[in-house]
Amino acid sequence: MKFRTLLLLLPLSGFLLAVAVALSPDQVKTAATVLGIDFLDDDEIELMLPDLEDNLVAFDSIARRDIPNGLSPALVFSPVLRADQMPADTSITAPATPPAPTTTGSDYRWMTVEQLAALVYHKKVTSRELTEYFLDRLKEYDPTLHCVITLTEERALAKADEMDAELAAGNYRGYLHGIPYGAKDLLAARGYRTTWGAKPYENQEIDQDAAVIEQLDAAGAVLCAKLSMGALAWGDVWFGEMTRNPWDTEKGSSGSSAGSASAVAAGLVPFAIGTETLGSIVSPSTVCGTTGLRPTFGRVSRHGAMALSWTMDKIGPITRSAGDAGLVLAAIAHYDPRDAHAIRAGFQFTLPEAVSPMRIGYLKGSFAGDYNFADNDSVALNDLRRLGYELVEIELPNAPDIGFILNVEAAAAFESLTRSGDDDLLTRQVRNAWPNSFRTAHFVPAVAYVQANRLRRELMEQMDHLFVENNIDVYVNPSWNSSSLFITNMTGQPSITVPNGFYEGTPTSITFTGRLFGEQALVDIAAAYQQATQWDDQHPTDF
Repeated sequence: MKFRTLLLLLPLSGFLLAVAVALSPDQVKTAATVLGIDFLDDDEIELMLPDLEDNLVAFDSIARRDIPNGLSPALVFSPVLRADQMPADTSITAPATPPAPTTTGSDYRWMTVEQLAALVYHKKVTSRELTEYFLDRLKEYDPTLHCVITLTEERALAKADEMDAELAAGNYRGYLHGIPYGAKDLLAARGYRTTWGAKPYENQEIDQDAAVIEQLDAAGAVLCAKLSMGALAWGDVWFGEMTRNPWDTEKGSSGSSAGSASAVAAGLVPFAIGTETLGSIVSPSTVCGTTGLRPTFGRVSRHGAMALSWTMDKIGPITRSAGDAGLVLAAIAHYDPRDAHAIRAGFQFTLPEAVSPMRIGYLKGSFAGDYNFADNDSVALNDLRRLGYELVEIELPNAPDIGFILNVEAAAAFESLTRSGDDDLLTRQVRNAWPNSFRTAHFVPAVAYVQANRLRRELMEQMDHLFVENNIDVYVNPSWNSSSLFITNMTGQPSITVPNGFYEGTPTSITFTGRLFGEQALVDIAAAYQQATQWDDQHPTDF
């Protein structure tokens, strides 16, 4: 048996130290077993050894590089398969001015963005008054909910005063002019820490505004708080506490957009920004009873946001209503070359009006069975039929076993954290948490990652065929009792999640999923459903 010596260059007090590492055929056989490689004989292994040693040198060289989290890979993902999937018009528009107010009084807790915008525009309330109101609520209830990581009070009050001065001078920026909001703490905001919800980054400051913060600032919105998130975008546990559900503070708010959903549900901000890689808008929106809009992949720039999965991360609004979600999306959707995966796609948003009955697909098999909130979902289907929608039975393609794509990309994004050992500082140290997932992902072969993405392309084609073949723009699915969440986060389709009842005291939801760039249709249907059912008007009584 032959042994070869591998020289690894290790840093030591500013110098490089050559360390001899023996690599044997038996080591290769053991590694092959772990990686599921079963096609090697002894002669083939012997032939491979020099190249495996060269690979280890290259791997070590890369691992010692200081690669920033925001540096995107050269491989760029797009959900678009054909040119005709793109919107014909690349402009982005939204309603310019609100009508006269339909609400009065100074209890702003549960007012929608539409309602607050009318009050601001018609000078029934100032942005300063609204901002102070919601800052006070954030301060009062955060000790209960643990939904705030950092208040941005100084910035908020200065922005509110600026918006009031502009309005007094006759300059109105649109529906978000002077409206307070909160942002998930993976979005950078100059002058404030951006912690990513994780102890190793507790004092991190990033000297820029994320693109979404820039867009909302331009729209006149007022950033009041950096809201909590599960550590590195998993769950609702962060370095400070577990974010609580306003409907039952003994329970978590789910995640990872934990603080965003909790704060909106408790009336602490009119809207918030969340992100989703695999359920992080849908899940907290479900249990907190908010409306969550997950946009088409690439529609909203992620520049200045923590990268978890370059091919799956999406940024979207969490709001009180579908109409509000559309208004916020119109403000944050834009093409940004600083995000390598950004897509130049127009969005001419109009506020929903009368119901326009259309064909909607539904996953009959997923609605069948005896799962916890099946009754709520069945009632939701009947509500849609009552509204005049034609429900067409559809079946999703079988999802290939490619979920490790997310873990591999996340492990790459946080390789330095893993190698440094600082992942031990993360609060959750269990099997289903990032530290273990990051380590495990290092054992995924590069060939398997590429093959998984080839199957992902096939899945995208199958989903496109589903919409075309069934002549639908939208389908409805249980938020959890189907493979839709996994599939569409892989393919990049948009979705909107809205409340549809309660189960054991906390809200449940239904989800509408659309074609690529089909957010207007999603908002229209969700708004019609909300108007007919009023579940979005239910609020927790302790806040």
